Amino acid sequence: MIAAVAATFVRASGEEQSKIPTVLTLPQVVEKLLERNAQRAKALQSYRCKRVYDLDYKGFPKALHGEMTVEMNYRAPDRKDFKIVSESGTKWLVNRVLRRLVETEREAQDPANRAKVELNPRNYDFTSLEHLATSDGCAYTLSVQPKIPSKFLYRGRIWVNEKDFAVCRIEAEPAQNPSMWITKTDILHAYQKIGDFWLPLENRSISTLRLNGRATLTIKYGAYEINAAPLLKEGNSANDTSY
Repeated sequence: MIAAVAATFVRASGEEQSKIPTVLTLPQVVEKLLERNAQRAKALQSYRCKRVYDLDYKGFPKALHGEMTVEMNYRAPDRKDFKIVSESGTKWLVNRVLRRLVETEREAQDPANRAKVELNPRNYDFTSLEHLATSDGCAYTLSVQPKIPSKFLYRGRIWVNEKDFAVCRIEAEPAQNPSMWITKTDILHAYQKIGDFWLPLENRSISTLRLNGRATLTIKYGAYEINAAPLLKEGNSANDTSY
């Protein structure tokens, strides 16, 4: 009887241990991140969504505001088409800042530039892995450092979902100061899962400017329409890429 109870206890204990997720090492997390990003990129054929760009400036000589609504269409592997739906607010902000953001993103889609911005060991050093269970599953936190200064890269921390191995949050700063008038910029990016894919939900950049100015840019992403092939199962090979 005692032996039977002991055997039951050992079996139950083993079952409980099997439920505990395995905490991976930094190289393992990076490898899975690259592999799963490649699989998702290969499956994602196209998507469209509506974005709202909202820019607030407070400082000398006065407060300014600009807003722009854009329809964006993505087609694999690297084409993004933008259609400006509406604009309002200070013309200077809209024309010189918001429109320029769209052009910069289009510029980043050029194949030569695209290879330089992908989240991989060619462009970034990955360090300081932490694991902390969270309600959204974004348990892995990695520090990332760009290998070269670039306006397309960033330095800071990324959160990786421990099931899908997708980036679900970014807290960072630009690898290269985008303007001599800016002293510091904090970047906050949040992603959402739609089907098998993690796509932007909201981007926020808070810039401290010289002469005590402060600019807050928020980009909110509306409903997505996705066209995708069946996602490859984990373990299948795919080329290293991202979307």
